[in-house]
Amino acid sequence: MNAFHSNWTKPFFARHSGEYYIEDFELLTTILSALKWQQFNGDIKMVTDLIGYEYYQRLGIASVWNAGIDYSLEKTVDVDIDPYTFWAAGKLYALRQQQGPCVMLDTDFIIWESLTEELIKHELTVIHREDITEEVYPGLDKFILNDTYEINQSFDWGVLPCNTAFTFINNEQFKEEYTRCAIEFMQNTKARDPLIYMVFAEQRLISMCASKNNIDIFSFSDVNMLFHSSQKTFTHIWGHKSYLQSHPEERERFCKRCMLRILRDFPFMLDTLLGVNELNKYIDSEMIHEIELSQA
Repeated sequence: MNAFHSNWTKPFFARHSGEYYIEDFELLTTILSALKWQQFNGDIKMVTDLIGYEYYQRLGIASVWNAGIDYSLEKTVDVDIDPYTFWAAGKLYALRQQQGPCVMLDTDFIIWESLTEELIKHELTVIHREDITEEVYPGLDKFILNDTYEINQSFDWGVLPCNTAFTFINNEQFKEEYTRCAIEFMQNTKARDPLIYMVFAEQRLISMCASKNNIDIFSFSDVNMLFHSSQKTFTHIWGHKSYLQSHPEERERFCKRCMLRILRDFPFMLDTLLGVNELNKYIDSEMIHEIELSQA
């Protein structure tokens, strides 16, 4: 089962100045996400732009994507897309160019077992559905759109949106319609709001397009079960990232746990990770000794 990560770097520069970087904890989840997908499910690649490509090459971690790094987002994302408002636009452009069936996987989402047998039963699979709240998913009247653009009147505004941190699509026609609708929406907005506009394009239009085409959406979980301690199949750190940024002790503990898991499950990564200055501080002598014993 083919999967892809994506990383469009322009949203970083819409919020930061200086040299591009990725937080250490997200680099570690990215590595785990890629390696675990290969272990249990299939090939995975990274779709990024030139800055992203050069960054991964400089770190020396490009090999974690066994299907390689594609920097086509350098040319495929339209120049009029606002990276501040549409910070996840890159994944939609990346999805549009993939051959199906394929899995769209966020870099902070880790899958710990095989899903292929279940995935192939469905045309569209997501990790979970989302409730419609006015703050996140408002009605059409809250959007400021170009006068020449109109959202499809046949869309059902009552259908629940989808969380797309993990998404499987096995219907080429649907993939084309969904990405086309999302990109057209992003090209025809006037306001700068990084919440309601992005989640509409990414997470509400997918369910609207599916409903319009009578495509059932299979969900692996719900938002409560996804973060329940008894759930062992998925890890999504999305809501935890801001906490890690502001709590250095928890950040260190989290990064050491990730590093230990990577080295226990994939000891061949030791030399690669020792060469990454941003990450090798989380490797201690006990970890190295454990890896050496496991390889003896």
